[in-house]
This record gives sequence, C-alpha cells and structure tokens, in this order.
Amino acid sequence: MIFHKLSLVFPLLCLCFTSLLTRVDSTQPPFSCDPSNPSTETFPFCKTTLPISQRARDLVSRLTLDEKISQLVNSAPAIPRLGIPAYEWWSEALHGVAGVGKGIFFNGTIRGATSFPQVILTAASFDSYLWYRIGQAIGLEARALYNAGQAIGMTFWAPNINIFRDPRWGRGQETPGEDPLVTGKYAVSYVRGVQGDTFNGGKLKGKLQASACCKHFTAYDLDNWKGTTRYKFDARVTMQDLADTYQPPFESCVKQGRASGIMCAYNRVNGIPSCADRNLLSKTARRLWGFHGYITSDCDAVSIIYDAEGYAKSPEDAVVDVLKAGMDVNCGSFLQKHTKAAVKQKKLPESEIDRALHNLFSVRMRLGLFNGNPTMQPFGKIGADVVCSPAHQVLALQAAQDGIVLLKNSHGLLPLPKSKSVSLALIGPNANSAKTLLGNYAGPSCRSITPLQALQNYVENTVYYPGCDTVACSSASIDKAVNIAKGADHVVLIMGLDQTQEKEELDRVDLVLPGRQQELITRVAEAAKKPVILVLLCGGPVDITFAKHDRNIGSILWAGYPGEAGAVALAEVIFGDHNPGGRLPMTWYPQDYIKVPMTDMKMRPQATSGNPGRTYRFYEGKEVFPFGCGLSYSKYSYKFKSVSQNKLYLNQSSSTKMVENQDVVHYKSVPELGTEFCETRKFLVTIGVKNHGEMAGKHPVLLFVKPARRGNGRPIKQLVGFQSVILNAKEKAEIVFELSPCESLSRAREDGLMVIEEGTHFLVVGDEEYPISIFV
Repeated sequence: MIFHKLSLVFPLLCLCFTSLLTRVDSTQPPFSCDPSNPSTETFPFCKTTLPISQRARDLVSRLTLDEKISQLVNSAPAIPRLGIPAYEWWSEALHGVAGVGKGIFFNGTIRGATSFPQVILTAASFDSYLWYRIGQAIGLEARALYNAGQAIGMTFWAPNINIFRDPRWGRGQETPGEDPLVTGKYAVSYVRGVQGDTFNGGKLKGKLQASACCKHFTAYDLDNWKGTTRYKFDARVTMQDLADTYQPPFESCVKQGRASGIMCAYNRVNGIPSCADRNLLSKTARRLWGFHGYITSDCDAVSIIYDAEGYAKSPEDAVVDVLKAGMDVNCGSFLQKHTKAAVKQKKLPESEIDRALHNLFSVRMRLGLFNGNPTMQPFGKIGADVVCSPAHQVLALQAAQDGIVLLKNSHGLLPLPKSKSVSLALIGPNANSAKTLLGNYAGPSCRSITPLQALQNYVENTVYYPGCDTVACSSASIDKAVNIAKGADHVVLIMGLDQTQEKEELDRVDLVLPGRQQELITRVAEAAKKPVILVLLCGGPVDITFAKHDRNIGSILWAGYPGEAGAVALAEVIFGDHNPGGRLPMTWYPQDYIKVPMTDMKMRPQATSGNPGRTYRFYEGKEVFPFGCGLSYSKYSYKFKSVSQNKLYLNQSSSTKMVENQDVVHYKSVPELGTEFCETRKFLVTIGVKNHGEMAGKHPVLLFVKPARRGNGRPIKQLVGFQSVILNAKEKAEIVFELSPCESLSRAREDGLMVIEEGTHFLVVGDEEYPISIFV
C-alpha cells in the first residue's frame, strides 16, 4: 500500500515522536560519541580529528548486516551498543520549519516557527539575497528546535526545484516558477542559507547547520491529473528539454549550492524510475556534478517500482535496482523488509549497503551529531529565542511585500487614500482566512492575522461578507454581496484558490476561477460606486481575462500564498505604505491551454500535437499575463550604459566574417570551447535604471537574451540575469551584470549538447535592445 505522505502524516506524528523519543531516552543521550561513556570514546568514528570519510568507514565496519539494513530507512532506529541514537531523515522546511514529516515537533517550549510566503510568491521578488536570508532564518530556527530537544533529525526535504511547466500542477506553488535560471538561483540561495554557508558560498568546509535536499530529481511536475498519477507516470522527455529546462536547477543546486541531499522522484523518465536510474543518480549527480551527500527516495517510491510500475519483477529486484543506482535511504519501510532477502539471494552485494551507509553517516557527522553533545558545538549556541524572532517576523513581512504583484491599476486607483471617514466592503471566500495565506507544507506559524483584520487596521468601517460558501463557490449569495458593495466607498474582493483546489496529489483540470467566483466578481464590480480592487490568492495562474478587460475592475493584485505576514503586507500595498514591485515568475495562460495534455512533457511547440509550447521561453500563444509582468506605483525606465564586449570570436580570431542568412548555422559546442574560454570571455553589462515616480520602490530588473534567428528549437528569449534595485522618487542608479557567453548565449541542440551559434543575439531589458555579434 502506497504511503501518502500528506494524508497520513498528521495522525502518525505523535505516535512516531513518542516511540522514537522513548527509544532514545531509554538507552543513551540523543547524540553519539558521549564523552562520558568510556565504551564509545575510543571508537575512531568518534575522533573529530580524523576525516569524516575515515570516521564513516569505521562506523559502518562495526555494524552487523541487520544493523546496516535497519539504517536504510527514514526512521532509523538506535544502535545502543555503539551509542548511536535513533535518527529521522524526514523533516520539511519548504517555506519555514514545518510539522509535516517525522523529525520536528512543536509540543515543547517552541510552539511554532516563522511561516514565510509560499515559494512561488517569494520568487516573484527576483531577489537572490532575500531568498538566502529566508533560508538562513529557516536553518537557524531548525537548529534551535534541535537544541531545544524538539527535533530528531536535521535533514530537511526542501527546496522543491522542479520547473513549473504546466499551470495546472497542484505543487507549482512550492516552486520558484517556470524559469530554469530563477529556479537554479533560488536553489543555491536557499541551500546556502539553510546549511549555514555565506551568500557567496565557501564558508562551511563540510560542516552543516542543517541539511537541505534538492527535490524531486527529475522532470517531476504531475501529481494526479485525470487519472494519471505520479506513481505510474512515465515522463517522456527529450534530451534537449532535459539539458536546458529540467536539469539545470539541479545542477546549480549541487554544484553551486553544495546541497547535502537529493530526493529522487516517483515518476519514470523515459521508462526508468528516477530512483533506479544509475545514469541519473551516480553518473550525472555524483560523478559529473560532484555531488557529496545522501540520496533519498520520495516516500514509498521504492515500493511503487515493484507494486505500481511493475518495473522490478520482485521486491528484492527493486531493492537491488535502487541501491545499485546510487540511492541511499528509503522513505518508507521497503528496504527494511526486503534488503536482507536480496543479499541472501546473492542479488545484492553487501558493499552496496556499505556505500549507502557511508553517505548517510557522513551527513550526520557533518551535522555535528557524532562529535559529542551538539549543544556544546558552534551551532549548539543557537537558542530558542531565534524562533519567531522580531528579525524573522520583519523578514516574513518583507518577503510578502516584495512578492505581491500588481497586475492592473487603471487610472491610478491604488493606493487607496487613508481616511477615517471612508467605508470599505471586503468580499470573498479568502477574505477572512489566515490558513489560506500559508499554502501547503506550512508549520504552525508564529502569528495569525487575516486580510479582514489587517484591512480593519486601516479602515475601521469595514463590512465583510464571504459571498461564497467556500472557495469552490458552488453556492453564492451574490445579491447580498451586491447590496453591501453598493453601500461602500471602496470594494476589495479577495478571491482565488486554496488547498482544496491545488496541492500535492491534486492537479487542476482547468484554469478559470472555481464555481461562481467570476459571476460574483462581475456583479459586485458592476454595482460598486467606483472600480473595485480584485486580490487573488493562488499558487497556480488563473484565466482572469474577463477582469483584465472589465472597466469596473480598476486594480488586480496577485498575492500568491503570502505567509503569516501576508495580510499585513497586502493591506500596506493597498493603502500605499508599500510600493509593490513583484513580477510574475510564471506565465498566466488562457483557459484554452487545457487542450494540451499535462502528460505532454515537451517544452517546444509541436504543430502535429497542437502543443503551443510551454513557459515564456517557448509558448507561442496569447498570455493572460506574461512572465515578468508586474506594475508599480512608480514608472521605471532602462538604458544600456555599456557592454564590455559586443563581439565574440569563438575561433580565437577577429578576422572571421559572420554570415547571418546562411542555410547552415555554424556553431561551437560549449565543451569544445572549454572552461578557460568560458571564464576569460565573461563580459559586463551596465544598465541605467530610473524611478520616474513620486514613491520610493524596490524594482527587479530582468535581463533577457533573444536570438535574431527563430525556430529550430531556439527559445523565443531567455532570462540571463536579474537584480533588484531600491530607488527613491526620481532617483537613478546603475546596475552591472556579469555574463558568461557559455551560459547566457548558448542553447541546447536536439541531442542535448549545449552550443553557441554564429549570428546576432540581442540583450533585452524592458523595451531596450543591444546587439551582440558572435563569429565562428
């Protein structure tokens, strides 16, 4: 029976915590290598002066086969004779330390943790340093929970860095969006923050504050759509799409972020289950990218290789497949049940178990859990006062403020004036729910405030009416909502989705607002004295073309799932105490996009299948709102100030002539050019930015490259850099991007080889373009 991790985890939490803690407390303290225990102090694996690889080998060599097998699952039991306590590999911290999983609990002195915005909204800030600070806060709070005795694991299964390929995906809310560069940079920032590294990396030297895990490796972006589930789905992916869409975020997470964990996905990729794919786990992640850490299955992903997919012919074969592929630990109990039989049948050499255990114990040692009492170590000084600290509360508010996207603001309707005499009608099923603000994988938050409460702080005379029975809005009291709207000076509608409409194991089947929401919005807007403000809480995009063109709807705000401080941030934006600057990290498609099956993994448009392409890089249809869309209460302009290199010679000579209109396009492969060329040919792009408005604002600047040639699988355009700049009213600034031609000017061939083509490429920022000439 497949273990559904979200549906079953909460009833099991107390039972699991109790049993594990009892086991630990009855045998030894909750850490290894207790200096007061003379029977363990002589073990080489306890000597901190030795390299971790040597210590891990020593520990593994002391285990019996049964003890080894017991450690291959997420709930690893204690080994009392060696002074090793129980350990739980499964904890979650997607956008704050969460109670989902089995390694963290909130029934002690610490009752909650800072709940930051759901990742899709955080990504809308396009601010790598903000992402790092959020990861840093999560890592600190995680370690504080451990130090307070409220954790039996320091390995967190986040970030989710799958590309938000299809707008119907229920878990798109967990991701940084549809762009590989944004997703990769988010992964690097988050991982460095959680693990205790510096923003630029290089500080850790192997030690870990907490352990982050890149998931779900790879091409995982379908949960349950029209009867197709992630457990049986075979993602048919081209080498081209793997090279330039699905794999780059994981490569960045491993090579730059130095993540200490990877989770292999449920689905198959081109016929092979991800957790049984040696080419993926061992050859690509470990050898090609230099991954040093542990690889976990998603929960019960090993059992489905046999039970659901039928890929393995026996349980023992499934065990062999995943361990020989390079997986180390199984979320679930499958390896605990069937590994010994695989060894006895001589299908599995014990050395494969040793390899996995070496990776597992190495990570636990890097966390300091085999160095004696962890509270006496540097990370042990992190106290409970960091959890829900004022600084983290401010950060949660800033993240929500910077992520909220203004999609429409006809005639400067927003911000609303602050006046004690004004009246406000607040209508919608999401207007008085603090829970909706959090999204999925949220823990108990430090604070709870609804949009209604936040707006009442600005307008005492606020009348609230839900209008719909639930977000599904199968039943609506539209006439009463209309009457309330008629009597108010201003109307704010807070609509959208919630976790009953999109979440893990629940993909959407369309892109419109649920039930009678559109009817409610249109009728209220028609009756109101002035154009209304529409606020959407949702992770995935919705087709609100009707609202975009309705003159009675003056402003539209997308607030994602903005976290525990989201209501305050939203009120501040509406009343002008914050100037919005967020930009959409994903394309908003029209409803007719649903004609493309979710099971079609192709990114490029396909005339034969009717697939118009996916994401802003390849989609050839009309958008409701494009990737990067986002207004402000200010207007900004850009100008290319300088480009340090506008001609690039790939043959080391400056005498070559470029031929633009030839039938055969000349190119050189990135591997052929080599690392030294790629490093020495980096160039600087300086862009001037001006705030023409009357308000200060934080503004993300997005730099794209587009090729002069279209077609043949080339992206329409590609994001190559982004930075946020804070400008006062009328202020100017210059920002500098450093670009590598091998990363920013290359594209993937059909076979997945990255090449740089001869011809003209254009740097694009806003409406400004600058040509770059490439010669082969």
